[in-house]
Amino acid sequence: MAFEGLTQRLQQAFSKLRGKGSLNEEDIKVVMREVRMALLEADVNYKVVKDFIKTATDRCMTPEVMKSLNSQSQVAGIVNDELVSLMGGTNARLIYSSSPVSVFMLCGLQGAGKTTMSAKLANWLRKDGKKPLLVACDIYRPAAIKQLQVVGGQVGVPVFERGTQNPVLTAQEAVEYARSHQHDVVILDTAGRLHIDEQLMEELQQISEKVHPSEILLTIDAMTGQDAVNVAESFNSKLEITGVILTKLDGDTRGGAALSVKAVTGKPIKFSGTGEKLSEIEPFYPDRMASRILGQGDLATLVEKAQETFAGSEEELGDLASRLTTMNITLEDYLTQMQQIKKMGPLSGILKMIPGMSQLGDIDIPEDSLKKPEAIIRSMTPQERRHPEVLNASRRKRIAQGSGTQVQDVNQLIRGFEEAKKQAKIMMNQAKGKRGKMRFPGFR
Repeated sequence: MAFEGLTQRLQQAFSKLRGKGSLNEEDIKVVMREVRMALLEADVNYKVVKDFIKTATDRCMTPEVMKSLNSQSQVAGIVNDELVSLMGGTNARLIYSSSPVSVFMLCGLQGAGKTTMSAKLANWLRKDGKKPLLVACDIYRPAAIKQLQVVGGQVGVPVFERGTQNPVLTAQEAVEYARSHQHDVVILDTAGRLHIDEQLMEELQQISEKVHPSEILLTIDAMTGQDAVNVAESFNSKLEITGVILTKLDGDTRGGAALSVKAVTGKPIKFSGTGEKLSEIEPFYPDRMASRILGQGDLATLVEKAQETFAGSEEELGDLASRLTTMNITLEDYLTQMQQIKKMGPLSGILKMIPGMSQLGDIDIPEDSLKKPEAIIRSMTPQERRHPEVLNASRRKRIAQGSGTQVQDVNQLIRGFEEAKKQAKIMMNQAKGKRGKMRFPGFR
């Protein structure tokens, strides 16, 4: 996951202040030296690191911080504030046109993930109530148009293409098509190159001049580190980009691009790709990212993921809440909750969003960790799922054979289910004591 190395180094730096009362200048210098090395190892731009350390050090050298009884948290808070500021301060929202159709042009080098990100963005916009149209403007890369059609089909967004026709003309026709077919957003998947050249830039400039995009979003591979910043500078000087989308942030353990691009180009990061699935895209929130970097988790994003994943009809939620109130929950409910948790993404990534979990180090949870309990429950009869108290020794042996597991695995699942019921009952009783009646839509 992104920033793991940086997180560990920063936590080690702050630990040097543990147990100290008031601080002196040497204490601050030692910690800031560690922070500096951590940022450089994360491949953050050298000039950015230099300015960051100077600002943070100046803030830490005040009497209010150095004489504070909680100096460690004070210094960590200052570093957090400076990280948030470094990445833009606040979430930068998409800019929509005042006309009926907004045009978003995605550009970047070949291999950065523009085509996939185009579909991810279209999917995110569709869920947000928009009616996007994907446009194939890459006529040079083999199978680029076909790839866009495939990913567009997977997210349920139509693709406008005109084969190898001039991309400038295709973009113009796509905007007209969008107007006549009630699409309110056009996403242009433009061509990339292995390197920046005049032909690429000239074509992108012509498209921009003809369709006047409200957003020119540069797609950058986060794993390229400081090179990503150089790419951003080059594109920005030619096109005046409005924002950046970072791809493959989930696979970059350094994260230097995320910490450098705003400071160097002045352009905000608007989205980040957090996985390979077409649903794995997140709006970029500097404060949340800073919290992750410092190992404090990201409960806001976790709650949003849960709300989206656990969404159900009012009738379904009411039915489950009723069963929870009477503790009449079943293994079928347990199976449903496991399936919904899987939709939220890798379990290791979910755990990292919980405050304090990053201190446990690299949490390695196999992707198929929920397959065994799923297989066990699916090997039960409907009666056994709804009334697990009937599961005697012979039934458990049959279930183990049917699911390809051991009897002890079946026993472990049943114990886990009973423990979950106990915890749910405790939570329900606590909620009733605080607020009376609580609506509790599952094991969250």
